[in-house]
Amino acid sequence: MSEGTLYLVATPIGNLGDMSERAIETLKSVDFIASEDTRKTGILLKHFGIKQRQISFHEHNERRKTERIVNMLLSGQNAAVVSNAGTPAISDPGYRLVRACIDAQIEVTMIPGAAAFVMAVVLSGLAADSFVFRGFAPRKSGKRQTFLAVDKDSPHTLVFYESPYRVKKFLTDALEVYGDRKAAVAKELTKKFETIHRGRISELLDQLDEKLKGEYVIVIEGKTSD
Repeated sequence: MSEGTLYLVATPIGNLGDMSERAIETLKSVDFIASEDTRKTGILLKHFGIKQRQISFHEHNERRKTERIVNMLLSGQNAAVVSNAGTPAISDPGYRLVRACIDAQIEVTMIPGAAAFVMAVVLSGLAADSFVFRGFAPRKSGKRQTFLAVDKDSPHTLVFYESPYRVKKFLTDALEVYGDRKAAVAKELTKKFETIHRGRISELLDQLDEKLKGEYVIVIEGKTSD
């Protein structure tokens, strides 16, 4: 019996109209779907009439479930991996499974689609020809500043994800580490209340409300020549 194939399937980050026909067809064709949140993915699947079974696959069980999924693939089953939104393995579970499949010589492919950080970079108005995606910063200020300082002298545009509860704290630390650089804060991308704030970091701190909601991407210009 030949091995199955692992499909990493990107899903919309907000607007269901961004779901590709290929993604729908793939999810309908696999034997099971490994989902970061089966309830959220269940809503997506129901919308598109997809009835394949799900198994949970998130950061807390990724190591344990990776072995199980690899064994199922080796038995000939085909599997898809989806995150809550966007592209699997980008600040979401998936990397370990991909690595394990490659090591086991299982075919891995991808159905491309939305990635919030790409959209935010393009809409920021900052240089998009070369950028560094850093994902989520540590929660505590001291560790966050150390994390940010790694790229203090980088000429590349810097991109981060952040919780609405820590956006202003993040920007405060970024101002301390990088100085008052140009930046942009994007929220609710592709959704009804999509918003892009642009300006110097100090200006963004003044623009943003105290109580923030939604998913945030922060884009900061790289170090420029003095």
